[in-house]
Amino acid sequence: MTDPNKYYLFYDGDCGFCNHWVQWILENDKQERFLFAALQSDFGQRFLNERNLPTAELSTVYLWKPGGFYLTKSKAAFAIAGLLGGKFKLLSYLRFLPSFITDYFYSIVAKYRQELASQKCFLPSPEERKRFVDQ
Repeated sequence: MTDPNKYYLFYDGDCGFCNHWVQWILENDKQERFLFAALQSDFGQRFLNERNLPTAELSTVYLWKPGGFYLTKSKAAFAIAGLLGGKFKLLSYLRFLPSFITDYFYSIVAKYRQELASQKCFLPSPEERKRFVDQ
């Protein structure tokens, strides 16, 4: 069951860099607007399958608003910044740059994401755990 009032963030659950950013979003999402799911999870794979997206490609972040839209790569990152608001909203203004430019830089970071952060495992608190979708 999905919540149409939340934004679902799908990410590579095996990536330390990705887990770092999930933790950062959790810490800065004061309104608790985001729910999280690894792309490798049943829920993540179902999301990809239902949209005919590649299920083995894990280097893209997806932001999904049920009943509305989903965004990928830099568009998703800029939307997340805008939704977090405050000082982070300034980053959302980069969405006006052409996607082929911003996605190019996104793809470079995604290609080397495994080397950019340690592979330490993020362990959410019990309260944070409620914001992760497993199925």
